[in-house]
Amino acid sequence: MKKVSLWIAALAIASSACAQQNATALKYGKLITANDAKKHLSILASDDFEGRETGKPGADKAANYIANEFKKLGLVAPVNGSYFFDVPLAETKLNITAFAINGQTFNNGDDFFLNGLFADKSINATDVVFVGYGTEAELANTDIAGKVVLWINEDKPEAGKTPNTSYRMSTARQAVVKAIQAKNPAAILAANGELGPLLKRFGSSVRGGRLAIKKDGGVKLNPTAAVFNVTLAVADAVVKPTGKSYTDLKTAAATASQTQAIKSTATIAYATENKDVKAVDVLGFLPGSDPKLKDEVLIFSAHYDHIGLVTTPGATDKVNNGADDDGSGTTGVLEIAQAFAKAKKDGHGPRRSVLFLANVGEEKGLLGSEYYTDHPVYPLANTIADLNIDMIGRVGEEYIGKPDSANYVYSIGSNMLSSDLNKIGEDANNTYTQMKLDYKYDDPNDPNRFYYRSDHYNFARYNVPIIFYFNGVHADYHQPGDEVSKINFPLLAKRSQLAFYTGWELANRDNRPVVDKKPVGGVR
Repeated sequence: MKKVSLWIAALAIASSACAQQNATALKYGKLITANDAKKHLSILASDDFEGRETGKPGADKAANYIANEFKKLGLVAPVNGSYFFDVPLAETKLNITAFAINGQTFNNGDDFFLNGLFADKSINATDVVFVGYGTEAELANTDIAGKVVLWINEDKPEAGKTPNTSYRMSTARQAVVKAIQAKNPAAILAANGELGPLLKRFGSSVRGGRLAIKKDGGVKLNPTAAVFNVTLAVADAVVKPTGKSYTDLKTAAATASQTQAIKSTATIAYATENKDVKAVDVLGFLPGSDPKLKDEVLIFSAHYDHIGLVTTPGATDKVNNGADDDGSGTTGVLEIAQAFAKAKKDGHGPRRSVLFLANVGEEKGLLGSEYYTDHPVYPLANTIADLNIDMIGRVGEEYIGKPDSANYVYSIGSNMLSSDLNKIGEDANNTYTQMKLDYKYDDPNDPNRFYYRSDHYNFARYNVPIIFYFNGVHADYHQPGDEVSKINFPLLAKRSQLAFYTGWELANRDNRPVVDKKPVGGVR
């Protein structure tokens, strides 16, 4: 009986401590408010910040604003006394001076776009080789060395399966591209039906220069054949001399291997120009209070950059404000930093250290987070998790009109590396916020590839557990309509609170989350 009494007493003490910890977390989580969020975001997403494009004055304004807020909160400036972490970038602009099929000129950003950095090249082809879906049978005996290739950039239909027809290449299609490039063609025209409508919306964003992290010896140029993503208008122009349409050839290729040389001329020329670009991540650091745990670091991240000014002639709204993408996440990080800083000031600071990381260059290819994870200020071996917040201020298109539209968030990646982290996130939600955690996109094979498309991925590639909080895309994604007036600030605040409570548990629990799962894509 005495042992039972002792056990009950110990359980009561543990329960009391847990309740006290929850009450403390709740006290500081409530400091994250819709009104405070609106104050921050109304500045960050204002027209004065010109869309915060990396390397442009608006991004500098945003970086300075964030640094000043970190300073007000009393966060440590961890980069040799500065909040700014230089990210050495170079802009390589690929000037496409010619792109014509059978004498018909097509325009970059309207009819095609090109990803990557390539050495100067001029192509004058007298035929184009159609290789269907690029299957092993189609490529095996087809001579494409030095030739322009037309390829169907879709997964080949299979019985009983719905093919992935997105222009974003699946893993299988990436392998096909490599197989085509291994045969040394002059260029690849990757045709996809999605591109026409997409380029009408986003074409202006592909016409500028491409940013990349400077490497020793300069920016690395891709030595393989350039892959031009082309609309069906370009594909039809290539196929026209056959008397058929591109759709005709595609339909035939769905059931049997199809390759043929088409008597079409292709004139393509491009040349590069380079310049250095100023860019910084913004870091604020809160030291931990537990001597045994303070060397371990939890990171909250969000990217403060967006896509800048509208370049479409005649546009009436000239600024892509990026209120949701990702002014909302940046605002969330500032609010979470305020809550942790106040807790520390009151003597309830987290046991582990916390780094608040505002990344630059996410819209240019996750550049700021890539450079930080390759050159970390705090060792990644001591980094217990990254909670990344990218777009939390709106209702995504899949939830519009649904009963739970104001009480959900997509949770991505929590279970990719650590079963602990997934449970911690769910427990925090059940205890404090009771939101719907939607795991729809928590899949590395999701055709949208959201797991790979924000800054958390650069931590995951180093085996650091992550959670990516996301509201889903909407009609104003990467559009001038992504304005402060359309933000749901109570929802932004609640999603930020969920990230805070999850982080509070991570920063204060006895053990860091175990990494017990094989990473997607391998570990750096």
